[in-house]
Amino acid sequence: MENMSRDEPSLTVPLIAEEKQSPGCKLEDVETNYSHSTTGTTSSFKTAFHGLNALSGVGILSIPYALSSGGWLSLILLFVISFAAFYSGLLIQRCMDVDSNIRTYPDIGERAFGYKGRLLVSVVIYAELYLVAAGFLILEGDNLQTLFPDMVLEVAGFEIGARQSFVIFVAFIILPTVWLDNLSILSYISASGVLASAIILVSIFWTGAFDGIGFNQKGTLVNWHGIPNAVSLYAFCYCAHPVFPTLYTSMKNKRQFSNVLLVCFILCTLNYASMAALGYLMFGSNVQSQITLSLPTHNFSSRLAIYTTLVNPIAKYALMVTPIVKVTKSWFPLNCNNKSFSLFISTAFVISNVTVALSVPFFGDLMSLVGAFLSMTASTVLPCLCYMKISRTYRRFGFEMVVLVSVVLLGIAVVVFGTYSSLLQIIGHL
Repeated sequence: MENMSRDEPSLTVPLIAEEKQSPGCKLEDVETNYSHSTTGTTSSFKTAFHGLNALSGVGILSIPYALSSGGWLSLILLFVISFAAFYSGLLIQRCMDVDSNIRTYPDIGERAFGYKGRLLVSVVIYAELYLVAAGFLILEGDNLQTLFPDMVLEVAGFEIGARQSFVIFVAFIILPTVWLDNLSILSYISASGVLASAIILVSIFWTGAFDGIGFNQKGTLVNWHGIPNAVSLYAFCYCAHPVFPTLYTSMKNKRQFSNVLLVCFILCTLNYASMAALGYLMFGSNVQSQITLSLPTHNFSSRLAIYTTLVNPIAKYALMVTPIVKVTKSWFPLNCNNKSFSLFISTAFVISNVTVALSVPFFGDLMSLVGAFLSMTASTVLPCLCYMKISRTYRRFGFEMVVLVSVVLLGIAVVVFGTYSSLLQIIGHL
């Protein structure tokens, strides 16, 4: 959805390897356009790379803040969320094995619950993409303000603060990329999600070990009040499920998909857990919603982490929002192939995204809301429900049914309590 590829979200990198013109403007045509052919040609190694890129998003920046919210024992919940997300990824594969015509995540929803199922899945993943894109703008504004705190923009006698100015400035830089018809160049740049995560992790370790900060903070064992926020941010790290159908259909040896998925989840979870522990040991309860905002800006390692954080979302933004723009254009079939109309829709989308970023300028709270309400729904609840309906598992009671119901109940609990906690925090900060 962080990636996209749902950054976050890296939700759309594998989805938009090559831009194609849709022959029609129906919703189903547009969504299917982001899937490869059912005849797979991608090796297991490349699929693992795409999977790692999809799971390696901006969630890594908030993971230390999540740990500080819930305390050390909340790390157990990170592994629980990771297992639930991995299991639901396998369920997506099983749903696709039932019907060879299934190529996208909305197809699974339609196969299970008809058109209403497709609509529900589409709304969830597109809302997730939209809010993660807004989170990108907030992230850019926050980190640029850290580097250049004295920046002030004056327009018609009104002073605009540094963070707001940078959000608007970055939006102007990003806007031409949203106008592009061919996003293949950006897809190569945005595929650096794995490398970016590694650079940030190493840079922050170097800052703590050799630049005088150290790893001396003890933290708290558990903070029950902060558990909902922690779990919501953990869930945000695993919001790549809309990409999994594309990864599966593109594989040459589809029998290896479960092994590839296992490797991706193990590596990404270890990466997230390492970043959480490092950040919490370095800054304790004072760690910011983005770990880069806590770093001293005079050190090279800190600046490397911040600049790496800045580059990736700019490249991924267009890949993240293009599916939403195309779906929006599909609502107007008479104008969907009109170039001027396409530019208008793209520009209006960016303006609306900037408005959200300026209205809710709290990266941690917004990503917590996305993780609880949307990511958890898309990565655990919906795959389980769709699988139970498609496979008719709900008709027979057994161990599998117990596991499925347990995962669904876990997902619903996070959706309810995490969303409530996130909304309270956002309202409290307004």
